[in-house]
Amino acid sequence: MDKRPIGVMDSGLGGLSVTRVLRDQLPNESIVFVGDQGHFPYGIKTRKEIQQLSLKIGNFLLTHDIKLMVIACNTATAAALQLLQEKLPVPVIGVIKPGAAAVAKHGYQVVGVIGTESTIKNNAYKKALDKVDPTLKVISHSTQPLVSIVEHGQTGTTIAQKTVNKELSVFDNQPIQALILGCTHFPFLEKEIAQKLGQDVQLIDPAYETVRQVKEFLTNQRLLSDDASPRIELYSTGEVEDLVDGAQKWLPNGYTKCEHIQLDMEDQR
Repeated sequence: MDKRPIGVMDSGLGGLSVTRVLRDQLPNESIVFVGDQGHFPYGIKTRKEIQQLSLKIGNFLLTHDIKLMVIACNTATAAALQLLQEKLPVPVIGVIKPGAAAVAKHGYQVVGVIGTESTIKNNAYKKALDKVDPTLKVISHSTQPLVSIVEHGQTGTTIAQKTVNKELSVFDNQPIQALILGCTHFPFLEKEIAQKLGQDVQLIDPAYETVRQVKEFLTNQRLLSDDASPRIELYSTGEVEDLVDGAQKWLPNGYTKCEHIQLDMEDQR
């Protein structure tokens, strides 16, 4: 048994969608979450910038003696997973390969992928899906404005539905069987997305397969915690009030503390 926490990072609030699944599926695990809202959004940054920010957050999480790190951000996974796996002394798991693995289990012929500009530009999911099923038709589309809807607390509003309808109109004439929510912000818009696409389109949240892989790894390595009172610590590089609002909405009564941190990028290499 290992009571050290799991580290989780995201560009903003989206990683709370992974954190809540971790909390539900692994209730004895402590979690340290960093939302990099001070440098939001990642989706329009360069690969090098994303790598620098992700590594800095990884090093911050190491100061909390984490036993494993989850990059709960598709953009950061695509840009920095390999780097963090090479640089950090703990296992690092991203969300893209698990998302592709979740699709492979169902035998779809045509799937859609929505994500940030960076994730779609890098063809991150297309590459991962080609490896698990080269016959699969993948229709990828950048829906960057949806990230801001979540960050600004506008889920469940008329403007959220209108924005989703506009951003997903690309699928009106391209029927898909499933849609990968290729940004961890998007599960918080699941209701609006389902309203737009209809009940015949399966929505795939990579968080569940990601957490399943985390659980499998911790089990195999005998690193699971049996802590009866695990802690969930949340940190933001931006306005901590925004993280508090998001946590109260998506992690009700589920966190130990929520604080602001400053990441000095000048010493980053």
